[in-house]
Amino acid sequence: MHNVQALPQTRPWTATVGRIPGVAYMMVVIVVLFSSLNRQFLDGANLINIGSQGSILLLLALPMTFVILTEGIDVSAGAVAAASSVALGCVMQAGGHTWLGIVAAIGVGTLFGLFNGTLIAWLRLPPFVVTLGTMGMAQGLALIFSNGQSITDIGTVIPALYGGKVLGIPAPLIFAIVAYALNHLLLYRSRFGIYARAIGGNPEALRFAGVSAKAWLISIYAFAGAMFGIGAILLTARMSTAHPTASLGMEFDAIAAVVVGGTSFEKGNGGLPGTLLGVLTIGMLRNGLNLVGVPSSVQVSCVGVLVLLALLIEGWKTK
Repeated sequence: MHNVQALPQTRPWTATVGRIPGVAYMMVVIVVLFSSLNRQFLDGANLINIGSQGSILLLLALPMTFVILTEGIDVSAGAVAAASSVALGCVMQAGGHTWLGIVAAIGVGTLFGLFNGTLIAWLRLPPFVVTLGTMGMAQGLALIFSNGQSITDIGTVIPALYGGKVLGIPAPLIFAIVAYALNHLLLYRSRFGIYARAIGGNPEALRFAGVSAKAWLISIYAFAGAMFGIGAILLTARMSTAHPTASLGMEFDAIAAVVVGGTSFEKGNGGLPGTLLGVLTIGMLRNGLNLVGVPSSVQVSCVGVLVLLALLIEGWKTK
């Protein structure tokens, strides 16, 4: 009777390593590197600062995850946030109520999202081209209505949204926690998230089920625009002014956070926990670079390197 040779078994630690996203390794490297270069990096106050600043990026990156899950992209996020900020500033400068300014900011973002989604869904235009055009439109309108200048007369309520605390917890962290919780429910506990994944992964299944993929795609871009408007409110609160160019370029960090977090541009693969890790990693990287005196122009290149390294790690793990 022949002995049956046991099949090799995968080591538990190997399987565990394979489940850890590449961005987590990069986060560990960043923490070790900058804590050794500057002792202030791991101070409680600095960590809270990283979380507070990262809350704005998170508000852009969370909806960007939904968009990328549909195999789309929205490069207009920063410009739409700028237009929303200017809308808020104009209302407040004109003596409008704070809530009216907030509604204006979210409304402007939603309108741009609806415009993007309609062109992409109904006219089947490439998402990159559509949102690139929208980026120019939003940026131009922000400059026109602000005359290219900061709008400083926004009252005291809006700045308090960033500088205030609730039970000792900074308000931006509260915004971040609530935003993540709501987006988590949408993606994992509602049809909104199921259909977002299906649009990117299996659109034929939606068609056979009698679901209008076009209508849901439009709603996803509209939701993203509304979230960009909320992000603009928090950014305006942080700066205590509405500036037409302050958020330009934030779409790069938002897309980078989603990508390094493991969300793929194909087949609807990815999720929000990875995006959260991506936001924290980029926030730590930028904060650490600031502490060691690296110019902001170089920081953009460093974020690009981070994206490539995280993708290389993911590629190595799948081999």
